[in-house]
Amino acid sequence: MTGPEGGAPALRMTVFVGENDMWRHRPVYSEIVHRAHEAGLAGASAFRGCEGFGGSSLVHTARLLSLSEDLPMAVVVVDTEERVRAFLPLLDDVLGDGLVVLDPCEAVRYDGGERAR
Repeated sequence: MTGPEGGAPALRMTVFVGENDMWRHRPVYSEIVHRAHEAGLAGASAFRGCEGFGGSSLVHTARLLSLSEDLPMAVVVVDTEERVRAFLPLLDDVLGDGLVVLDPCEAVRYDGGERAR
């Protein structure tokens, strides 16, 4: 595998929402991913949590005996700080109940090459 020469400073944005949060008949997490794509950001991924709670203090879980279906979702976007901060206002109308966390990080990009054996 061909490794990187070095990482570049980046900003990681993590948006926490509920699985059942909707924006115009579309899940909020999906709307965020599509907006990030349309904005030309480097990438965005949505992750489904197996258990968690938020501002309501109600624990949502995927355990068999639980009836909760509104599991926590995290949407993670990584790009340059300037691009992520410019993207934030595009979420103002989508995020009614949600939390955005911004973390400075280092982005290391691999360029492919031979697969590790």
